[in-house]
Amino acid sequence: MRFKAMTAIAALVAAPLTVMAGPDDDELVINGEINIVTKTAAPAHLDGALPEIYSGWRFRSDETQALEMDDFENPGMVAVDAAREVWDKVDGSEGKACASCHDAVEDSMVGVRAVYPKWNETAGEVRTLETQINDCRTNRMGAEAWKYTSGGMTAMVALISLQSRGMPVNVAIDGPAQATWEQGKEMYYTRYGQLELSCANCHEDNYGNMIRADHLSQGQINGFPAYRLKNTKLNSVHDRFKGCIRDTRAETFKPGSSEFVALELYVASRGNGLSVEGPSVRN
Repeated sequence: MRFKAMTAIAALVAAPLTVMAGPDDDELVINGEINIVTKTAAPAHLDGALPEIYSGWRFRSDETQALEMDDFENPGMVAVDAAREVWDKVDGSEGKACASCHDAVEDSMVGVRAVYPKWNETAGEVRTLETQINDCRTNRMGAEAWKYTSGGMTAMVALISLQSRGMPVNVAIDGPAQATWEQGKEMYYTRYGQLELSCANCHEDNYGNMIRADHLSQGQINGFPAYRLKNTKLNSVHDRFKGCIRDTRAETFKPGSSEFVALELYVASRGNGLSVEGPSVRN
């Protein structure tokens, strides 16, 4: 599978792309009541690089889109249900659960996903949801940290994301977060690996085109965590970053590293104005 992925990316360099009409015009309404913004004007800080921004949902087949339109059909909701149980489960030396400090997830986590990654004044760094979750586990609960891209961690991020579903992404990039954002921006436009491809080569220059069987999206992450039909599991943002960089035949960064945190902040900001969508369904 890895060889096939590399071969597909190589086609971007070695052969012309199949030109498509771009994203479709379908509208995403979940459970018949939650309206999701999947197309909007690009944020000003993109400086005209994109006239409009689109959720990855707009680039998927009708069959894949339909899975996300109904929570009973969305396979990512299985992980969400598992995380609900963990939320109320006591873990660690302090005899606490997530609910001990935050009460009901449906109340306390509303709007949280929409502003992450964000600057943490106490820590003096930009933090992702995963980083903040592990800080709570180790420092407040006395529990072991979860592996950054583990199933339990990704499920908990999905549960928290669900509470912001339909709200606009509004990631702050100014003030103390700006240096990290600038680092992420530089990474986005840096060519990596033997194929010398940057994130922008696919997701800014060629979105809407086909690389063999893959319909290139803008690479927006408002839908993460995302259940991928390809690997039949819920995937984190850093999992996806790792896969993309490896497909350029480069040594990838570690999930949770300062490099990937910076890249996540920048990529998240490119989707400011789209709705929080996770857990989404993708190919």
